[in-house]
Amino acid sequence: MTTSAAVQARPASVADAPIPFIDVAAQRARLGQRIDQAVTAVLDSCRFINGPEVTRFETELAAFAGAKYAVSCSSGTDALAMLLMAWGVGAGDAVFCPAFTFCATAEVVPWVGATPVFVDVLADTFNMDPASLEQAVAVALAKGLKPKVVIPVDLFGQPADYDAILPIAEKHGLKVLADTAQGFGGTWNNKRTGSIGDATATSFFPAKPLGCYGDGGAILTDDADLVAVLKSVREHGQGVDKYENVRIGMTARLDTIQAAVLIEKLSIFEDEIAAREQVARRYNAAFADLAIVPHVDPRATSVWAQYTLRFAPGVRDGLAEALKADGIPTAVYYRIPMHRQPAYAQFPSAAEHLPVAEALCAEVISLPMHAYLEAEVQDRVIAAVRRALGK
Repeated sequence: MTTSAAVQARPASVADAPIPFIDVAAQRARLGQRIDQAVTAVLDSCRFINGPEVTRFETELAAFAGAKYAVSCSSGTDALAMLLMAWGVGAGDAVFCPAFTFCATAEVVPWVGATPVFVDVLADTFNMDPASLEQAVAVALAKGLKPKVVIPVDLFGQPADYDAILPIAEKHGLKVLADTAQGFGGTWNNKRTGSIGDATATSFFPAKPLGCYGDGGAILTDDADLVAVLKSVREHGQGVDKYENVRIGMTARLDTIQAAVLIEKLSIFEDEIAAREQVARRYNAAFADLAIVPHVDPRATSVWAQYTLRFAPGVRDGLAEALKADGIPTAVYYRIPMHRQPAYAQFPSAAEHLPVAEALCAEVISLPMHAYLEAEVQDRVIAAVRRALGK
């Protein structure tokens, strides 16, 4: 691992305009009148809930992912929760989640009365460690919990190791709920995320590679029976109509305006994925002598939701300050592992310490990454990082 280095700030006399961490405005400019026309069509129709654009988007999303069905919803978090509800997950059940992820992955588990059990991650991809998953299952059984669901996260844009996780799930009778909020559009063995496991949840939060202009999410699956239950859960547990309630549900519809926006964005998504890949390759070449650069499993492709470098402890915070002075934004995903979060420390883990997740939280930093990061801006980011580290 790269050793600690003196972080050097750029002279204050040199000032450049700050650059965006994720440039939603550049994408908006590219789509231009297409977005305006799509939104105006919804305004003119006044079909703001369950308009025809919702069904069209679901059809196109499923086709893109290679799944039979897509069920849109109000957020990636609700997508996760809807699946747990549809599967009847509840008290006494164990749901296995990586410790290095955003809180939403595990947040939905206590909602339904179940117990999250935290799993360590791999040092190269930062995704769920299959060996730690096996340990977590043993811990859950020892505590009298019933192993029910595993939620691999496709972190920072790269799919988890499904070749290893799927057999473990089959061995223990676990449903596989792929959380591809950051990885939608990536592939594993040439299969799109959204067509792996029992079901997939994704998010269309504006900062995601495929994002809308508010909150939104979706579930993808090949299970027609599950789709019927999900659509009921999405609308207050409705039966033959919204005034017959056959199960406990929620309000989790995707607004028609957001569906209209997403139809337009999906049409350019492949091009954007390719552009992100080019930025990532250039970054990797520029930073390979400075840090541990992202590793993509040869069986996978990434959509590069984040570009994340790993340094020895003590480097990150000084680097962030130096880059901030240069007008280069950074972010840390994540500072605290889930099993150390105050709200989640009560729940079990595969072991008392999850060493990889704990180490990553002290060592990672993310740089600007999006499909509209022009070469001259990439040059500026690269130069600023190298200068800050004395290189």
